[in-house]
Amino acid sequence: MSKKQNAAKPLPEEGTNKTEDAQFPIVKYGKMLVFLLLVIIEIIFAVSNRQYYYWIVPAAIVLTTENAIKIWGLKSYKPKIACYVLDILILLVLTYFSDGNLISTLYIIILSEFYLTQKKLAGSIAMCVCDICLFLITLAVSSALKNDTVDIGAVIINAVNDLFLFSLHFLIMNFAIQIYRKNKELAHTLSDLNESNGKLQSAYAELQRVTVLEERQRIAKEIHDTAGHSMTTVIMQTEAAKLLVESDPAEAKKRISAANLQAKRALEELRENVHVLSGIGGRDTLKSELSRIIHDSTDGTDIAVRSDIDDISLCDAKARFLCNTLKEGISNGLRHGGATAFYFELKEQDGRVEFLLSDNGAGMEIAQLKEGFGLNGMHSRAESLGGNVWFETEPDEGFEIHMILPSDGRK
Repeated sequence: MSKKQNAAKPLPEEGTNKTEDAQFPIVKYGKMLVFLLLVIIEIIFAVSNRQYYYWIVPAAIVLTTENAIKIWGLKSYKPKIACYVLDILILLVLTYFSDGNLISTLYIIILSEFYLTQKKLAGSIAMCVCDICLFLITLAVSSALKNDTVDIGAVIINAVNDLFLFSLHFLIMNFAIQIYRKNKELAHTLSDLNESNGKLQSAYAELQRVTVLEERQRIAKEIHDTAGHSMTTVIMQTEAAKLLVESDPAEAKKRISAANLQAKRALEELRENVHVLSGIGGRDTLKSELSRIIHDSTDGTDIAVRSDIDDISLCDAKARFLCNTLKEGISNGLRHGGATAFYFELKEQDGRVEFLLSDNGAGMEIAQLKEGFGLNGMHSRAESLGGNVWFETEPDEGFEIHMILPSDGRK
Protein backbone atom coordinates (compact mmCIF):
# COMPACT_ATOMS: atom_id res chain seq x y z
CA MET A 1 0.00 0.00 0.00
CA SER A 2 1.39 3.42 -0.96
CA LYS A 3 1.91 6.31 1.45
CA LYS A 4 -0.94 8.17 -0.25
CA GLN A 5 -3.28 5.26 0.31
CA ASN A 6 -2.16 4.96 3.93
CA ALA A 7 -2.85 8.66 4.47
CA ALA A 8 -6.33 8.32 3.00
CA LYS A 9 -7.17 5.31 5.14
CA PRO A 10 -9.28 6.46 8.14
CA LEU A 11 -7.90 5.77 11.58
CA PRO A 12 -10.04 3.76 14.00
CA GLU A 13 -11.86 5.77 16.62
CA GLU A 14 -11.04 5.43 20.31
CA GLY A 15 -12.87 2.46 21.73
CA THR A 16 -13.58 0.88 18.35
CA ASN A 17 -14.29 -2.85 18.48
CA LYS A 18 -14.41 -3.71 14.78
CA THR A 19 -11.98 -6.60 15.11
CA GLU A 20 -12.21 -7.12 18.86
CA ASP A 21 -14.70 -9.99 18.65
CA ALA A 22 -12.25 -11.91 16.47
CA GLN A 23 -9.23 -11.08 18.66
CA PHE A 24 -10.95 -11.67 22.00
CA PRO A 25 -13.70 -14.33 21.91
CA ILE A 26 -14.70 -13.39 25.47
CA VAL A 27 -16.03 -10.09 24.09
CA LYS A 28 -18.24 -11.85 21.56
CA TYR A 29 -19.66 -14.40 23.98
CA GLY A 30 -19.74 -11.89 26.84
CA LYS A 31 -22.02 -9.60 24.82
CA MET A 32 -24.39 -12.48 24.14
CA LEU A 33 -24.46 -13.39 27.84
CA VAL A 34 -25.04 -9.77 28.88
CA PHE A 35 -27.96 -9.42 26.48
CA LEU A 36 -29.47 -12.72 27.66
CA LEU A 37 -29.20 -11.63 31.32
CA LEU A 38 -30.78 -8.28 30.45
CA VAL A 39 -33.81 -10.00 28.90
CA ILE A 40 -34.16 -12.39 31.87
CA ILE A 41 -33.96 -9.58 34.47
CA GLU A 42 -36.49 -7.50 32.51
CA ILE A 43 -38.91 -10.44 32.48
CA ILE A 44 -38.44 -10.94 36.24
CA PHE A 45 -38.83 -7.19 36.74
CA ALA A 46 -42.09 -7.10 34.75
CA VAL A 47 -43.52 -10.11 36.62
CA SER A 48 -42.60 -8.58 40.00
CA ASN A 49 -44.35 -5.30 39.15
CA ARG A 50 -47.46 -6.50 37.35
CA GLN A 51 -49.55 -3.57 38.59
CA TYR A 52 -47.53 -1.25 36.35
CA TYR A 53 -47.43 -3.66 33.46
CA TYR A 54 -48.59 -1.11 30.88
CA TRP A 55 -45.60 1.16 31.74
CA ILE A 56 -42.92 -1.41 32.39
CA VAL A 57 -43.38 -3.61 29.32
CA PRO A 58 -42.97 -0.80 26.74
CA ALA A 59 -39.98 0.54 28.66
CA ALA A 60 -38.44 -2.94 28.80
CA ILE A 61 -39.01 -3.46 25.05
CA VAL A 62 -37.35 -0.14 24.26
CA LEU A 63 -34.44 -0.97 26.61
CA THR A 64 -34.00 -4.39 25.00
CA THR A 65 -34.11 -3.06 21.43
CA GLU A 66 -31.81 -0.16 22.19
CA ASN A 67 -29.22 -2.46 23.85
CA ALA A 68 -29.35 -4.90 20.93
CA ILE A 69 -28.54 -2.01 18.58
CA LYS A 70 -25.82 -0.77 20.92
CA ILE A 71 -24.19 -4.19 21.32
CA TRP A 72 -24.24 -5.44 17.73
CA GLY A 73 -25.08 -2.44 15.55
CA LEU A 74 -22.72 0.27 16.77
CA LYS A 75 -18.97 -0.24 16.39
CA SER A 76 -17.51 2.81 18.11
CA TYR A 77 -17.99 4.62 21.40
CA LYS A 78 -19.33 8.02 20.29
CA PRO A 79 -22.62 6.76 18.76
CA LYS A 80 -23.21 4.76 21.95
CA ILE A 81 -23.38 7.90 24.11
CA ALA A 82 -27.00 8.53 23.05
CA CYS A 83 -27.80 4.90 23.94
CA TYR A 84 -26.33 5.30 27.44
CA VAL A 85 -28.42 8.49 27.96
CA LEU A 86 -31.54 6.59 26.85
CA ASP A 87 -30.60 3.78 29.28
CA ILE A 88 -30.60 6.27 32.17
CA LEU A 89 -34.00 7.70 31.20
CA ILE A 90 -35.57 4.23 30.90
CA LEU A 91 -34.03 3.15 34.22
CA LEU A 92 -35.49 6.30 35.83
CA VAL A 93 -38.97 5.23 34.63
CA LEU A 94 -38.44 1.67 35.87
CA THR A 95 -37.13 2.94 39.22
CA TYR A 96 -40.24 5.07 39.73
CA PHE A 97 -42.53 2.08 39.22
CA SER A 98 -40.53 -0.42 41.26
CA ASP A 99 -39.16 1.44 44.29
CA GLY A 100 -35.66 0.55 43.11
CA ASN A 101 -36.00 -3.23 43.10
CA LEU A 102 -33.62 -4.90 40.62
CA ILE A 103 -32.61 -1.50 39.22
CA SER A 104 -29.01 -1.93 40.44
CA THR A 105 -28.94 -5.29 38.62
CA LEU A 106 -29.94 -3.61 35.36
CA TYR A 107 -27.26 -0.98 35.92
CA ILE A 108 -24.68 -3.73 36.51
CA ILE A 109 -25.70 -5.54 33.31
CA ILE A 110 -25.37 -2.36 31.26
CA LEU A 111 -21.99 -1.69 32.92
CA SER A 112 -20.88 -5.21 32.02
CA GLU A 113 -21.37 -4.47 28.33
CA PHE A 114 -19.29 -1.31 28.70
CA TYR A 115 -16.51 -3.11 30.61
CA LEU A 116 -16.27 -5.75 27.89
CA THR A 117 -15.60 -3.21 25.13
CA GLN A 118 -13.40 -0.84 27.12
CA LYS A 119 -9.65 -1.31 26.64
CA LYS A 120 -8.43 1.08 29.33
CA LEU A 121 -9.14 0.63 33.03
CA ALA A 122 -9.45 4.39 33.55
CA GLY A 123 -12.52 4.46 31.29
CA SER A 124 -14.14 1.65 33.27
CA ILE A 125 -13.48 3.46 36.57
CA ALA A 126 -15.00 6.68 35.24
CA MET A 127 -18.08 4.85 33.93
CA CYS A 128 -18.56 2.98 37.21
CA VAL A 129 -18.41 6.18 39.27
CA CYS A 130 -20.82 7.93 36.89
CA ASP A 131 -23.29 5.05 37.05
CA ILE A 132 -23.18 4.94 40.85
CA CYS A 133 -23.91 8.66 40.95
CA LEU A 134 -26.69 8.30 38.38
CA PHE A 135 -28.12 5.35 40.30
CA LEU A 136 -28.32 7.44 43.46
CA ILE A 137 -29.74 10.39 41.53
CA THR A 138 -32.33 8.10 39.96
CA LEU A 139 -33.40 6.84 43.39
CA ALA A 140 -33.54 10.41 44.71
CA VAL A 141 -35.61 11.66 41.75
CA SER A 142 -37.97 8.70 42.06
CA SER A 143 -38.39 9.41 45.78
CA ALA A 144 -39.00 13.09 45.09
CA LEU A 145 -41.65 12.32 42.47
CA LYS A 146 -43.45 10.00 44.86
CA ASN A 147 -43.08 11.79 48.22
CA ASP A 148 -42.41 15.40 47.18
CA THR A 149 -39.32 15.30 49.45
CA VAL A 150 -35.84 13.81 49.25
CA ASP A 151 -33.84 12.41 52.16
CA ILE A 152 -30.34 11.98 50.68
CA GLY A 153 -29.08 10.14 53.79
CA ALA A 154 -31.93 7.64 53.64
CA VAL A 155 -31.36 7.12 49.91
CA ILE A 156 -27.66 6.34 50.48
CA ILE A 157 -28.38 4.06 53.46
CA ASN A 158 -30.99 2.12 51.47
CA ALA A 159 -28.52 1.77 48.57
CA VAL A 160 -25.55 0.48 50.65
CA ASN A 161 -26.01 -3.10 49.47
CA ASP A 162 -26.38 -1.93 45.88
CA LEU A 163 -23.23 0.17 46.16
CA PHE A 164 -21.36 -2.84 47.50
CA LEU A 165 -22.56 -4.88 44.51
CA PHE A 166 -21.41 -2.13 42.13
CA SER A 167 -17.93 -2.17 43.68
CA LEU A 168 -17.63 -5.95 43.81
CA HIS A 169 -18.85 -6.29 40.24
CA PHE A 170 -16.33 -3.68 39.07
CA LEU A 171 -13.40 -5.43 40.75
CA ILE A 172 -14.26 -8.94 39.62
CA MET A 173 -15.32 -8.03 36.08
CA ASN A 174 -12.41 -5.74 35.26
CA PHE A 175 -9.82 -7.95 36.94
CA ALA A 176 -10.99 -10.95 34.91
CA ILE A 177 -11.16 -8.97 31.66
CA GLN A 178 -7.72 -7.40 32.11
CA ILE A 179 -6.13 -10.76 32.93
CA TYR A 180 -7.83 -12.33 29.92
CA ARG A 181 -6.75 -9.50 27.60
CA LYS A 182 -3.15 -9.64 28.80
CA ASN A 183 -3.04 -13.41 28.33
CA LYS A 184 -4.45 -13.11 24.81
CA GLU A 185 -1.99 -10.31 23.96
CA LEU A 186 0.88 -12.39 25.29
CA ALA A 187 -0.35 -15.37 23.26
CA HIS A 188 -0.52 -13.20 20.12
CA THR A 189 2.95 -11.81 20.86
CA LEU A 190 4.33 -15.30 21.40
CA SER A 191 2.74 -16.44 18.15
CA ASP A 192 4.29 -13.47 16.32
CA LEU A 193 7.66 -14.23 17.92
CA ASN A 194 7.42 -17.87 16.86
CA GLU A 195 6.55 -16.79 13.34
CA SER A 196 9.44 -14.30 13.31
CA ASN A 197 11.74 -16.98 14.71
CA GLY A 198 10.68 -19.33 11.94
CA LYS A 199 11.40 -16.65 9.35
CA LEU A 200 14.77 -15.93 10.95
CA GLN A 201 15.65 -19.64 10.91
CA SER A 202 14.67 -19.83 7.24
CA ALA A 203 16.71 -16.72 6.50
CA TYR A 204 19.64 -18.13 8.44
CA ALA A 205 19.44 -21.41 6.55
CA GLU A 206 19.31 -19.51 3.27
CA LEU A 207 22.26 -17.39 4.40
CA GLN A 208 24.22 -20.54 5.22
CA ARG A 209 23.42 -21.97 1.81
CA VAL A 210 24.44 -18.75 0.05
CA THR A 211 27.60 -18.54 2.16
CA VAL A 212 28.55 -22.10 1.24
CA LEU A 213 27.93 -21.37 -2.44
CA GLU A 214 29.98 -18.17 -2.26
CA GLU A 215 32.81 -20.01 -0.50
CA ARG A 216 32.75 -22.73 -3.12
CA GLN A 217 32.81 -20.15 -5.88
CA ARG A 218 35.72 -18.39 -4.18
CA ILE A 219 37.64 -21.66 -3.88
CA ALA A 220 36.83 -22.58 -7.48
CA LYS A 221 38.13 -19.19 -8.61
CA GLU A 222 41.22 -19.61 -6.44
CA ILE A 223 41.89 -23.04 -7.96
CA HIS A 224 41.39 -21.65 -11.44
CA ASP A 225 43.48 -18.53 -10.91
CA THR A 226 46.33 -19.71 -8.69
CA ALA A 227 46.70 -23.42 -9.37
CA GLY A 228 45.98 -22.94 -13.08
CA HIS A 229 48.46 -20.10 -13.23
CA SER A 230 51.07 -22.24 -11.45
CA MET A 231 50.59 -25.16 -13.81
CA THR A 232 50.92 -22.85 -16.81
CA THR A 233 54.18 -21.59 -15.36
CA VAL A 234 55.41 -25.16 -14.89
CA ILE A 235 54.70 -25.92 -18.53
CA MET A 236 56.50 -22.78 -19.65
CA GLN A 237 59.53 -23.53 -17.45
CA THR A 238 59.85 -27.13 -18.66
CA GLU A 239 59.45 -26.07 -22.29
CA ALA A 240 62.21 -23.51 -21.82
CA ALA A 241 64.40 -26.12 -20.11
CA LYS A 242 63.98 -28.47 -23.08
CA LEU A 243 65.31 -25.78 -25.38
CA LEU A 244 68.27 -25.00 -23.10
CA VAL A 245 69.25 -28.50 -22.00
CA GLU A 246 72.02 -28.76 -24.63
CA SER A 247 73.10 -25.15 -25.09
CA ASP A 248 72.97 -24.03 -21.44
CA PRO A 249 72.59 -26.98 -19.05
CA ALA A 250 72.96 -24.76 -15.95
CA GLU A 251 70.10 -22.52 -16.99
CA ALA A 252 68.02 -25.56 -17.94
CA LYS A 253 68.61 -27.02 -14.49
CA LYS A 254 67.56 -23.73 -12.91
CA ARG A 255 64.35 -23.70 -14.99
CA ILE A 256 63.55 -27.29 -14.02
CA SER A 257 64.08 -26.46 -10.31
CA ALA A 258 61.71 -23.50 -10.60
CA ALA A 259 59.16 -25.67 -12.39
CA ASN A 260 59.45 -28.30 -9.66
CA LEU A 261 58.84 -25.70 -6.98
CA GLN A 262 55.87 -24.29 -8.87
CA ALA A 263 54.34 -27.76 -9.27
CA LYS A 264 54.67 -28.41 -5.52
CA ARG A 265 53.05 -25.08 -4.84
CA ALA A 266 50.12 -25.90 -7.13
CA LEU A 267 49.71 -29.31 -5.49
CA GLU A 268 49.59 -27.76 -2.02
CA GLU A 269 46.99 -25.23 -3.12
CA LEU A 270 44.81 -27.96 -4.55
CA ARG A 271 45.20 -29.99 -1.36
CA GLU A 272 44.19 -27.03 0.84
CA ASN A 273 41.18 -26.20 -1.27
CA VAL A 274 40.00 -29.82 -1.24
CA HIS A 275 40.31 -29.82 2.55
CA VAL A 276 38.20 -26.67 2.77
CA LEU A 277 35.54 -28.09 0.46
CA SER A 278 35.37 -31.34 2.42
CA GLY A 279 35.22 -29.52 5.76
CA ILE A 280 38.54 -30.90 6.98
CA GLY A 281 40.55 -28.25 8.80
CA GLY A 282 44.33 -28.20 8.88
CA ARG A 283 45.78 -29.83 11.99
CA ASP A 284 49.27 -28.27 11.72
CA THR A 285 50.13 -25.02 13.45
CA LEU A 286 50.81 -21.96 11.32
CA LYS A 287 54.52 -22.14 12.16
CA SER A 288 54.82 -25.77 11.09
CA GLU A 289 52.83 -25.06 7.90
CA LEU A 290 55.12 -22.19 6.95
CA SER A 291 58.19 -24.28 7.79
CA ARG A 292 56.87 -27.07 5.56
CA ILE A 293 56.44 -24.62 2.67
CA ILE A 294 60.05 -23.49 3.11
CA HIS A 295 61.26 -27.09 3.23
CA ASP A 296 59.34 -27.98 0.06
CA SER A 297 60.84 -24.94 -1.66
CA THR A 298 64.44 -25.90 -0.83
CA ASP A 299 64.17 -29.66 -1.10
CA GLY A 300 66.18 -30.88 -4.09
CA THR A 301 67.12 -27.36 -5.22
CA ASP A 302 69.95 -24.90 -4.69
CA ILE A 303 67.61 -22.41 -3.03
CA ALA A 304 68.47 -21.24 0.49
CA VAL A 305 65.81 -19.86 2.85
CA ARG A 306 66.53 -18.53 6.33
CA SER A 307 63.53 -17.93 8.58
CA ASP A 308 62.51 -16.54 11.95
CA ILE A 309 58.90 -17.53 12.68
CA ASP A 310 56.94 -16.87 15.87
CA ASP A 311 54.44 -19.49 17.00
CA ILE A 312 51.28 -17.54 16.22
CA SER A 313 47.66 -18.69 16.21
CA LEU A 314 45.43 -17.06 13.60
CA CYS A 315 42.06 -17.76 12.03
CA ASP A 316 41.99 -20.03 8.99
CA ALA A 317 41.50 -17.15 6.52
CA LYS A 318 44.56 -15.24 7.73
CA ALA A 319 46.68 -18.39 8.04
CA ARG A 320 45.85 -19.46 4.47
CA PHE A 321 46.62 -15.97 3.21
CA LEU A 322 50.05 -15.91 4.88
CA CYS A 323 50.91 -19.35 3.49
CA ASN A 324 49.79 -18.40 -0.02
CA THR A 325 51.74 -15.13 0.16
CA LEU A 326 54.91 -16.98 1.15
CA LYS A 327 54.48 -19.39 -1.75
CA GLU A 328 53.73 -16.57 -4.19
CA GLY A 329 56.70 -14.54 -2.95
CA ILE A 330 59.18 -17.40 -3.31
CA SER A 331 57.78 -18.34 -6.74
CA ASN A 332 57.96 -14.72 -7.99
CA GLY A 333 61.49 -14.32 -6.64
CA LEU A 334 62.64 -17.39 -8.56
CA ARG A 335 60.81 -16.69 -11.80
CA HIS A 336 61.15 -12.94 -12.13
CA GLY A 337 64.17 -12.03 -10.01
CA GLY A 338 66.37 -15.08 -10.43
CA ALA A 339 66.76 -15.26 -6.64
CA THR A 340 68.78 -18.01 -4.97
CA ALA A 341 68.36 -17.02 -1.32
CA PHE A 342 65.46 -15.75 0.76
CA TYR A 343 64.90 -14.44 4.27
CA PHE A 344 61.47 -14.90 5.86
CA GLU A 345 60.26 -13.42 9.14
CA LEU A 346 56.88 -13.58 10.89
CA LYS A 347 56.46 -11.69 14.18
CA GLU A 348 53.59 -10.74 16.45
CA GLN A 349 53.77 -7.58 18.52
CA ASP A 350 51.52 -4.71 19.64
CA GLY A 351 48.39 -6.52 18.48
CA ARG A 352 49.53 -7.06 14.92
CA VAL A 353 51.29 -9.71 12.82
CA GLU A 354 54.25 -8.53 10.74
CA PHE A 355 55.27 -10.48 7.62
CA LEU A 356 58.56 -9.96 5.75
CA LEU A 357 59.96 -11.89 2.79
CA SER A 358 63.12 -10.65 1.06
CA ASP A 359 65.25 -12.19 -1.67
CA ASN A 360 68.62 -11.57 -3.38
CA GLY A 361 67.13 -11.34 -6.83
CA ALA A 362 67.75 -8.75 -9.54
CA GLY A 363 65.27 -6.24 -8.22
CA MET A 364 64.07 -3.21 -10.21
CA GLU A 365 63.14 0.44 -9.97
CA ILE A 366 60.05 0.69 -7.78
CA ALA A 367 58.46 3.00 -10.38
CA GLN A 368 58.75 0.20 -12.96
CA LEU A 369 56.96 -2.35 -10.77
CA LYS A 370 53.83 -3.59 -12.49
CA GLU A 371 51.53 -5.46 -10.16
CA GLY A 372 50.08 -8.47 -11.88
CA PHE A 373 47.50 -10.95 -10.72
CA GLY A 374 49.49 -12.18 -7.70
CA LEU A 375 50.51 -8.81 -6.25
CA ASN A 376 47.08 -7.25 -6.86
CA GLY A 377 45.52 -10.25 -5.14
CA MET A 378 47.78 -9.69 -2.12
CA HIS A 379 46.61 -6.07 -1.86
CA SER A 380 42.89 -6.83 -2.03
CA ARG A 381 43.07 -9.84 0.29
CA ALA A 382 45.13 -7.97 2.92
CA GLU A 383 42.66 -5.09 2.92
CA SER A 384 39.71 -7.48 3.28
CA LEU A 385 41.39 -8.91 6.39
CA GLY A 386 41.95 -5.45 7.88
CA GLY A 387 45.65 -5.25 7.01
CA ASN A 388 48.04 -3.75 4.49
CA VAL A 389 50.82 -4.92 2.14
CA TRP A 390 53.57 -3.04 0.33
CA PHE A 391 56.70 -3.82 -1.69
CA GLU A 392 60.26 -2.53 -1.65
CA THR A 393 62.82 -3.10 -4.43
CA GLU A 394 65.87 -1.55 -6.05
CA PRO A 395 68.04 -2.68 -8.96
CA ASP A 396 70.44 -5.44 -7.86
CA GLU A 397 69.09 -5.19 -4.30
CA GLY A 398 66.43 -7.87 -4.44
CA PHE A 399 62.72 -7.67 -3.66
CA GLU A 400 60.87 -7.40 -0.33
CA ILE A 401 57.24 -8.07 0.59
CA HIS A 402 56.02 -6.35 3.76
CA MET A 403 52.66 -7.10 5.28
CA ILE A 404 50.79 -6.20 8.47
CA LEU A 405 47.63 -7.97 9.65
CA PRO A 406 45.66 -7.49 12.88
CA SER A 407 46.38 -10.19 15.42
CA ASP A 408 43.61 -12.48 16.68
CA GLY A 409 45.01 -12.25 20.20
CA ARG A 410 45.31 -16.05 20.52
CA LYS A 411 48.39 -17.97 21.60
